Amino acid sequence: MTRLAILGSGNGTNAQQITEYFAGRGDVEVCCIVYNVKDAYIAERARKLGVEARYFGRKDFYETGAALAYLREKGADWVILAGFLWLVPPAMLEAFPGRIINIHPALLPAYGGKGMYGHHVHEAVVANHERESGITIHLVDQDYDRGTTLFQARCEVAPDDTPDSLAAKIHLLEKEHFPRVIDQTIHSGR
Repeated sequence: MTRLAILGSGNGTNAQQITEYFAGRGDVEVCCIVYNVKDAYIAERARKLGVEARYFGRKDFYETGAALAYLREKGADWVILAGFLWLVPPAMLEAFPGRIINIHPALLPAYGGKGMYGHHVHEAVVANHERESGITIHLVDQDYDRGTTLFQARCEVAPDDTPDSLAAKIHLLEKEHFPRVIDQTIHSGR
């Protein structure tokens, strides 16, 4: 059984989709959801899904190692970032070499890096009159949004698109592709 730990900071829609995708499979399970914003709705989603969720603050990630100790305690084989907004600490990268996957709401390397997440990305894409955007699913390394790309999917940015309408298109791509690409990656022997 391959065990996935999901890290998130917000609403948790991707965490829910991933959990539901693997539910009842028998070969892969979401063993826990870790979140770093105390009132993040991801905790409520985890409760409704019957997945153990635990909050860890910045000190727990970067100083005490409590978050990493919890992932080890839960027997996580892979770490999936689903709206997790912090840089992954070096000790976690070392503990899960090549086994941390992230999704970014743009076609990296464009619109990536520190501070480029969620609505900030969509605002920049629309403001720059881009003709397309999309998602990038990638392995995580020591830099924001620089790891090896596993998959990209594109969508048109229409002249009348707003950041909100573009976000809706991106969410559809995430829903369609993120769980499937995770599945393919963990079974590819990477």
